[in-house]
Amino acid sequence: MLQGWLQIALTLLIVIVITPLLGRYIAHVFLNERTGLDAILNPLDRLMYRAIGLRSMPDMTGWQYIRSVLISNFMMGAAVLMVLLLQPLLPLNPTGVGMMNWDIALHTTISFLTNTDQQHYSGETTLSYGSQVFALGFLMFTSAATGLAVGIAFIRGLTGRSLGNFYQDLVLSITRILLPISLVGALLLLAAGVPETIAGALQLKTLEGTMQTIARGPVAHFEIIKQLGENGGGFFGANSAHPFENPNGWTNLIETVAMVAIPSSLIYTYGIFTHNLKQAWLVYAIVLAFFIPFVIITAIGEFQGNPQVNAILGEISPNLEGKEVRFGWAQTALWAVTTTATMCGAVNGMHDSLMPSGGFSTLLNLFLQIVWGGQGTGTAYLFVYLILAVFLTGLMVGRTPEFLGRKIEKTEIVFASVILLVHPIAILIPAAITLAFPEALAGISNPGFHGLSQVIYEYASASANNGSGFEGLGDATVWWNLSAGVSILLGRYVPIVALLLLAESMSQKQPVPMTDGTLRTDTGLFTSITGVVILILGVLTFLPVLALGPIAEAFQLSP
Repeated sequence: MLQGWLQIALTLLIVIVITPLLGRYIAHVFLNERTGLDAILNPLDRLMYRAIGLRSMPDMTGWQYIRSVLISNFMMGAAVLMVLLLQPLLPLNPTGVGMMNWDIALHTTISFLTNTDQQHYSGETTLSYGSQVFALGFLMFTSAATGLAVGIAFIRGLTGRSLGNFYQDLVLSITRILLPISLVGALLLLAAGVPETIAGALQLKTLEGTMQTIARGPVAHFEIIKQLGENGGGFFGANSAHPFENPNGWTNLIETVAMVAIPSSLIYTYGIFTHNLKQAWLVYAIVLAFFIPFVIITAIGEFQGNPQVNAILGEISPNLEGKEVRFGWAQTALWAVTTTATMCGAVNGMHDSLMPSGGFSTLLNLFLQIVWGGQGTGTAYLFVYLILAVFLTGLMVGRTPEFLGRKIEKTEIVFASVILLVHPIAILIPAAITLAFPEALAGISNPGFHGLSQVIYEYASASANNGSGFEGLGDATVWWNLSAGVSILLGRYVPIVALLLLAESMSQKQPVPMTDGTLRTDTGLFTSITGVVILILGVLTFLPVLALGPIAEAFQLSP
């Protein structure tokens, strides 16, 4: 037991140590300050600028930035969809996989384009190496870079700067952050036993004398950007529970730290942009105040196991169903909370087998979207809650609602409300339709409270651009592919539009001097109030779902 808790504590300590180092580097990149990689990567930047026809890099307005995001994403999505549909005719297909069904190809394209990477297929039997590398691998970089660019543009707007140029931000996100770290990470994973080959599947004779087909492929480089970019889509159907994606404790540590490194560091980056590291660390404390209890609740539940099984055994036995023994209860619990907190979506165990406390924590992470959150956008959501907290607190105490020296008015509250309301709409409406026709649409494998959680989780994962699943759900159908695809699109692009317009509105406001009547936002008291606002606005919206899902299931399992 002690070893498991020490593993969790060590991982969190590594993340906290990395935060200021990477956060400072990201700030240098997007403040156009010199970095140690300039001499090496400036030629690569220029090459990419020429490739996309970017001759100059003027600052964009909010709508120009939005149009650039939408148009570039549409073009990339169309190209990837064609690759998936035509993969039998394209090179790097040593296993001879055929054409994908149109609905699965469309869902997969939408999913990877939006940094969701929700998979309704098994990668080793459905996709060629070419599709994995040149289609999905390509989107793993560009979708993560898109989210990071939007997050940086949002921070610029909050601090009174222009939003910047999307295409420049996209290129810098790839060449200065995602690509260098991925190269180092891929080499570490390769050295630790993750394969990287274009050879086809291996045919081996087992000890029983039968033949077994062992899938393999160019996994190491795919795995690191999957984690670092908060993508989450697995090369194999078992994702990071597969021994070729995550063979041992060392690779598990690298991949866990990788998925939280950038979102945690962006909070520090915000502190540098605002010249207020105190507020950055206070905001960081808000996230930890949610994250650590979720990890503890989940880990205790997995260590204590199923009470009904324990009653039969006559002793406490950890819940190892759906887990890899090389990770055990502690690392599986930490990973489950981290992957849903960061919107990565990769799994090293089956979430369907988590105890109700684990289902509660993972679902609540997907509902809140601010416990680290998505690549770039999660940090932005966190500061949307800060803006709402300033507005509500200012109304209650009679002080002018201001954030970073700029007044919070009707326009900002409207955009903030849109960001928060689209998420429950994209989850609850399609889930209600699905549950109204459980036999025809839902595909629930475990009826009752757990079955409700399966359906809600799938749409929450889609709308939050997370991509993980409770599994056990028959989701490889036209209904699930199309309905989840709509939730993915709503959860990705509506908030991006609102975030950028909110940021532009803030950037155009004249700063006002701080007075005795100004509500300070860099205090422990205000930080605590923000945490309460998050609980009220984020948790109460989904409380009935939680009560009918994991909470009811926990009471059902109680002896």
